[in-house]
Formats: sequence, structure tokens, C-alpha cells
Amino acid sequence: MSTLNLKVLLPFRVFLNIGQVSRIVLETSAGAYGLLPRRLDCVAALVPGVFTYQTADGQVHYLVVNEGVLLKAGPDVSLRNAFGGADLGPIRHSVERAFRSRNAEEQVACATLR
Repeated sequence: MSTLNLKVLLPFRVFLNIGQVSRIVLETSAGAYGLLPRRLDCVAALVPGVFTYQTADGQVHYLVVNEGVLLKAGPDVSLRNAFGGADLGPIRHSVERAFRSRNAEEQVACATLR
């Protein structure tokens, strides 16, 4: 059974680097797509949403993804800017903190430009 290698990159570090991924479900500007290990290579423009992946042992994991690009080349899949976990509850709090922080930074930037 073939599997995928998933790497999630943040601007300052590698957030996740895991092998043995059996399937991925993602949201793009053209709708939701599923990736299996033998799917053709592709590039997809991601929209903010939930990115789901299942490991070979059957566990399902969730990532909250900001806009970005997903690249699948052979068994390797990479994407940028995500928060992750096995349960969506704690992820919600991480996302809220990140959006509050980003909103505050954008307000400062707008005030500076005025």
C-alpha cells in the first residue's frame, strides 16, 4: 500500500512533517478535493478552511489552513500556514488567537499609513 508524505510549512519553521498518510481532503477555490497516493501531481490554490488527512493507522487529523498553495509531487505533499490537531475544539482557540493578533497588526499598519 502506497502512502503520502505531508509537510506543512510556516514562515518560521516546519509545523508538520509526517509520512504514512493514506488520504487528504482539501478546500480549493474550485471546491473540495481528495488526494490519494496515486493521484497525478498537481498544484492547488487553497482557501481558508479545514484540511483533513488520515494516517495509515486510520486516525483522522485536522488542520485549519489559511490561503496558500498545496503542491503534490510524487508521494510528497506540501502546504503553508496551518494549525493542526486531532480535535477541532483546541484548533478553534489557536485560530482565534492568530486572527486577533493579525487583526491588531493590520490595524497598526493601517494607522501608520494614514
